[in-house]
Amino acid sequence: MHRRTFLQSAGLIAAGAAAPTILPARVFGAQAPSGRVNLAFIGTGRQAQGMNLPEFMAVPGVQVVAVCDVDSWRVGQAKALVESTYAKQASSGRYTGCDTHRDFREVLARKDVDAVMISTPDHWHVPMAMMALRAGKDVSLEKPITRHIADGRRLANAVKQHGRVFRVDSEFRSLERFHRAVELVRNGYLGTLKTIRVSSPKEEFPEEAAVEAPVPAELDYEMWLGPAPKVPYMQKRVHNPRDLKGRPGWFRSTMYADGMLTNWGAHLVDICQWANGTERTGPIEVQATGRYHADPVWDVLETFEARYRFANGVEMFYTMDQPQIRFEGDKGWLQVHYSKSAAHPEFLEASAAGILAATIPADGVRFPLRSERVDFIEAVRTRRPTMEDAEVGQRTISLCHLAHIGVKRQGAKLAWDPATERFPTDAEANTHLEGPAGRGKWGTE
Repeated sequence: MHRRTFLQSAGLIAAGAAAPTILPARVFGAQAPSGRVNLAFIGTGRQAQGMNLPEFMAVPGVQVVAVCDVDSWRVGQAKALVESTYAKQASSGRYTGCDTHRDFREVLARKDVDAVMISTPDHWHVPMAMMALRAGKDVSLEKPITRHIADGRRLANAVKQHGRVFRVDSEFRSLERFHRAVELVRNGYLGTLKTIRVSSPKEEFPEEAAVEAPVPAELDYEMWLGPAPKVPYMQKRVHNPRDLKGRPGWFRSTMYADGMLTNWGAHLVDICQWANGTERTGPIEVQATGRYHADPVWDVLETFEARYRFANGVEMFYTMDQPQIRFEGDKGWLQVHYSKSAAHPEFLEASAAGILAATIPADGVRFPLRSERVDFIEAVRTRRPTMEDAEVGQRTISLCHLAHIGVKRQGAKLAWDPATERFPTDAEANTHLEGPAGRGKWGTE
């Protein structure tokens, strides 16, 4: 299919997949055999094969029935991973039941697929998720779930409209240290929360020439571009051929992503929102500055500093340093680190030992602690909300996008209305809520 035709098409095509050997869970409802959930993977790169696939296959009752990617080598590797994993569990020692697809619309048209895990480059997240919702699939979506605030509102509304289960695929709510920090803050062990200081890792820009080159034989580059502008292929824009370990170049290009601001921000800012009790709303003011990397391809922010003010009086400062969060209240502080180090040998530090030793009372504010994979699959089975649903995901990633808009407005102090999700006094800032013209043709209306 030519790219122009493909971009104009927002419907589903008929699947050419073989008939399923086991009927999907929804055919049986509550009587589904072992509560089985048939899952398909769209995008089978580093994140999918390194984490998402193995961890989902470890959840009881999950069956990965299909993998899809525009890179035939990658999808072949994913198929081998799935089938070798299931072969080890089979009494015969053999398994050959995982189908492969190049076009994700074939996956969405399959009647045997209950849910999809979307692990593609960021510019594809909203279009694919919207089409999956319309096709009646539950969706686990890699973070950051959106690239623009308006797209996120349409996505959250569509989840509700279609009655589907949705989860932001972020593991931070499932990490005990962040879960513990949130419960301590929400239960008042720091007193009244006053300030939050959060930082993402710094972006790395290794030396790599921006050289146009022939498209690798295994890559459908036209499909990879999808809703992004049509530009000549270069490895620096996409990912290293036949490599599942190196960090893909698209992470550092604003054509496809927004760098560490949203990549790690989607994890860390969510925890800030959760602890602040603002996970379903947002700030009332934002101000940000930053500097873009001076490179014709890798042009994301190489540094930024953002300040937010919330209606409850809390101020939040977001910058680049080490992945960590510090909560400051009128009775003490608590700092949570993503990793231990010589400087920080423990995940949690506090102004007083009693804070860390505190026991959350039975009638206190408590949250479930479970794997994000289990959380999603259980929600698919029971139809309950996930721990990080579409509305929470929209509000979290909006804070990151607000910082980006603040940078574009060159440090101006911007009032923000979280109810309307608009800047009430800055028309220019509002022009950044939507993506570039034409993106809506990929299912974001």
